[in-house]
Amino acid sequence: MLSVLALTSVVLLGIVSQTTAIVVYTSWEKHALVGTDVRLSCSFFSWQWTSPDVTFSWQYRADGAKEGISIFHFAGGAPYQDSKGPFRDRLEFVGNPSRRDGSILIKNVDFGDNGTFTCDAKNPPDIAGHPSSVRLLVFEKVPVQAGVITGAIIGVVLGLLILIVAIYYLMRFLVARRVFSLSMSKHGKKGKGKEGSQQKQKPKVPLVFISF
Repeated sequence: MLSVLALTSVVLLGIVSQTTAIVVYTSWEKHALVGTDVRLSCSFFSWQWTSPDVTFSWQYRADGAKEGISIFHFAGGAPYQDSKGPFRDRLEFVGNPSRRDGSILIKNVDFGDNGTFTCDAKNPPDIAGHPSSVRLLVFEKVPVQAGVITGAIIGVVLGLLILIVAIYYLMRFLVARRVFSLSMSKHGKKGKGKEGSQQKQKPKVPLVFISF
């Protein structure tokens, strides 16, 4: 009896923990060039269906600052953004709450935008969870490391494509060569057979020796 009660308690605790847990996801780091627009993605996992009361909140903490400031909030089906902060008139909500997407777009980024952006999401009754943060790094030009990585990826992809094409044409060549060899072998056997039959059918002329 006690074991049954213990098992039931564990199952109930598991169900309760599942129905109140939410996991928020963002990128770890985002790079952008001065004067461009950058999308900061935010999504979440929840055991519940997406609630009409889903909320998203974004905070920003500049590099070197001790505290962050609230820059965006989505609740009740409507977005609300700070009209006095550093991102006024430069922030746009580009997410889709029904698809658990709370992404924002920062326009015309500058070096002063370097910092950490933190996203928090709630999907009632799933409200227990931890926010997720992404660090924005603004550059005047593409950093060498990022350029090297991008070039390496492109090089690997192109190399694989070239290898696949080379293997494809090599296989075609080998198949064509094999077919040609088989065809020549068959024709050769037929030719030899005809020659043999002609030699067999050729009459023998008797040799006559005349003596004087």
